[in-house]
Amino acid sequence: MKFVSTRDAGNVADFEKAVLDCMPSDGGLYVPKITADLRRWILYADANTSFASIAGTLTSACINDEFSPIICETIASKAFDFSPEVKKIDDRFYSLRLYKTPTGSHKDFGISFLVNCLETIHALKGGFSTFLDATIGELGASLARFLRGKKYVKAVLVYPKGKVRGLEEQDFVWNGGNILPVEIDGTEADCHKIVREIFAQRKLVEKFRLTVANTANIGRLMPQLFFYPYAFTRLKKEVYSDICYAMPCGNYSNLVAGLYSWRLSLPVNAFICPSTASLTLDPTGLCSVPDDMVPFEKRLPSDPASPSNLERLEDIFCRNSLMLKNFVYPANVSDFEADEACRELFMKHSIFADRNTAGAYAAIKKRRDFLEEDAAAVVLIERDDPSLSTEYVRHTTGIAPQMPQNVEQALREVKLAGKTLKNAQELVLLMENSGLLP
Repeated sequence: MKFVSTRDAGNVADFEKAVLDCMPSDGGLYVPKITADLRRWILYADANTSFASIAGTLTSACINDEFSPIICETIASKAFDFSPEVKKIDDRFYSLRLYKTPTGSHKDFGISFLVNCLETIHALKGGFSTFLDATIGELGASLARFLRGKKYVKAVLVYPKGKVRGLEEQDFVWNGGNILPVEIDGTEADCHKIVREIFAQRKLVEKFRLTVANTANIGRLMPQLFFYPYAFTRLKKEVYSDICYAMPCGNYSNLVAGLYSWRLSLPVNAFICPSTASLTLDPTGLCSVPDDMVPFEKRLPSDPASPSNLERLEDIFCRNSLMLKNFVYPANVSDFEADEACRELFMKHSIFADRNTAGAYAAIKKRRDFLEEDAAAVVLIERDDPSLSTEYVRHTTGIAPQMPQNVEQALREVKLAGKTLKNAQELVLLMENSGLLP
């Protein structure tokens, strides 16, 4: 499988280039150039097939022109000693929990896979990579967990002052670890600005071999398409109708990954989500992406610091507009309706739901017409441990979810002794003097 830029279909990259040099020079985002039919790869998988096995099989199917099946399966087995969890909630209603992970966040799937891909590439071919990401905690805790013991991949994490979370002494580069944490005298937006400024300087990107661990990197997004065939293997012996997935939009990564799964002919039938300003309903009630009226070439470059997968979604719409209008089902959900959905999930099903999950459940309720018409089963995607949204859950249901120890550890505040930085120039100087370069 090859990857092309959303801004220029002639800008073609193999998987290695797409994950190492993740931001195309034309300002777009890499997307898979999908021509394959992977149904046969999942045909014999069942409820006993592990997530790591499915991930390895599909990785091999996608990039077998670059890496052998053994290498692909090794990447997946190292990346995934945890898996999603499919639960039956009610008749034709299931949940797909993505938070049974080391830090309680769905991000762990993508970050672990990406880290192990990069480590494998460099172990085979030499070189190194450096993640440069702005974060207020979650991404940093996840990266720290999966970079431990790696030889060829490090990370520079840019935090607002006082927001460092989930790191241990062994993680710091000055202690032989792989994380260079940096506090900025400013806001999260200031952190994003600094990362953006550094990525805008091509010489610095090449010098430090910079990439990102967020979903601007197609290697971070790719493993999210494994969720859907995995859920299918758990459902195929008890669901004999269409299977629809309901999810919060977020930065559209899970939706885009699901649509890639569909384009690879893997078993998904439809998606339900709360509408946003950028993914909404047209006057006829069908899915619409208003921004697709503006040509990509007239836009600013994609943001490596705070990505949105909306451009990837628009890229899919440009190629399959008619199909997608009958495949993605947004629903207008108010805050009140989301709160009511949160209470209903708790009262009827004993499920704690954060605001995002509650919004997705409210969207299910508002699209009952479509679901009942096809007698479809629906799978609610729960991205993050509800204890990460304790205040919202307590305020809405009156009861706070218990925080697991691993989540508590990922949120543990870390005090740094170094000085705070003010700009990109100071960060570059620190990077040069911190042992990031071989």
